Amino acid sequence: MGRTARIALWIAGSIAGVLVVAALAALLYLRGVHRFAYPDIQAFPVRGIDVSHHQGAIDWKRIASQNIRFVYLKASEGSDWQDASFASRLQDARAAGLAVGAYHYFTLCSPGPAQVRNFLAAAPASRALNLPPAIDLEYVGNCGARPGQGRLARELRAFIAIVKHETGRTPIIYSTQTFFEDYLDKDPAFRACPLWVRNLYGEAGWSRGRTVMFRQFANHARLDGIRGSVDLDLYIGSKAQFAELIGER
Repeated sequence: MGRTARIALWIAGSIAGVLVVAALAALLYLRGVHRFAYPDIQAFPVRGIDVSHHQGAIDWKRIASQNIRFVYLKASEGSDWQDASFASRLQDARAAGLAVGAYHYFTLCSPGPAQVRNFLAAAPASRALNLPPAIDLEYVGNCGARPGQGRLARELRAFIAIVKHETGRTPIIYSTQTFFEDYLDKDPAFRACPLWVRNLYGEAGWSRGRTVMFRQFANHARLDGIRGSVDLDLYIGSKAQFAELIGER
């Protein structure tokens, strides 16, 4: 075998090896065996999850036994969809000792006032909801519309104002980097809302000085008590600060 052929064979073998490693890493990630970020438990001791109807039945006592302190439950989406399991999940999660919050998936195809009415009907103000309400703003799973920044700002401002009036709490905005940069970054109206950032690889430097309250650091994790994958989140702060947030101090 000539030198050129040996080099070509070595290159082909190296490429094949890289592809095998990449495929194995992807498989482990999708099965929840591996994730990209492993935040320091000493720096971020308060961990949680966020769930929707996709997770199905949940054993909340088993979840709480795995250093999970809080959960955000999906309550509604758009102007007409509500999670039928929300009320029972809220009761069961609180019974297991978890702090609970409700979130609304904000669709780009529906007016803000109609969406907030749907959210408050699905998750009315209650002492059982001891975490601030949250608004999920992202492109994944959203409708095809891409409203201008001014229009989205008007609808979102209306949603936020009504939530604050009805619940007495400033909602948290969950966002991905792309959505944040497209719609939220340059609008000062949203600076009062703390962020819940999605960043699977490390710290969320793209928040540009905004207050970050939560960070989603994994989206294919596995926990006993949930069939399938689940999102993992952390609170940006100490245990004492979290206790104050949920009214336990």
